[in-house]
Amino acid sequence: MNQMLQDQDVQTSQIQTSEVQTSEPDNAPDTPASPPVVEHPRFAKPQRVAFVQSSWHREVVEECRIAFLKEIEARHITNVDVFEVPGSFEIPLHAQILAKTRRYTAIVAAGLVVDGGIYRHEFVADTVIKALMDVQLRTEVPMFSAVLTPQQFHETEVHYDFFRRHFAIKGVEVAEACANTLLSLERLRGQVAAGIVG
Repeated sequence: MNQMLQDQDVQTSQIQTSEVQTSEPDNAPDTPASPPVVEHPRFAKPQRVAFVQSSWHREVVEECRIAFLKEIEARHITNVDVFEVPGSFEIPLHAQILAKTRRYTAIVAAGLVVDGGIYRHEFVADTVIKALMDVQLRTEVPMFSAVLTPQQFHETEVHYDFFRRHFAIKGVEVAEACANTLLSLERLRGQVAAGIVG
């Protein structure tokens, strides 16, 4: 008899536990399965972008390109041509030639300039950025830079992992800057053409 009562108590306890467990999700706050999709503004005219990437430390820099392509597509720019150059120093000339074709509404540069211990690497990065700005002002084709110059870069797996992640973040940021600038320029040029500005 005692055994039957104990068995009954165990069964009752199990039923009560399962009732409590099944009722808990009803009280849990609603959580979305995935983050809400952001709807980005669309362009009045198709946009075409050139992405010029340095092949120096390709395994790091390509993370920028991969993230850029994903984010720029989400922002309704699907025409992207990718060009690879030996190093960051070669980017501005390629950017200038591409800008002069008038085929591209924007040009994005990506590279990693590191301290090789022989020369001041900051000089290379400064030269590239100034040259890109010069091309932008002469051609009126916007230039965007993800040419980065870390203070410390050692060829260790820890640094490679860190900078791969960092370049992925920069890829998203440069895509955002590119799309927003192209939207702004599209509006501005429309206002100039309509005589609202200028």
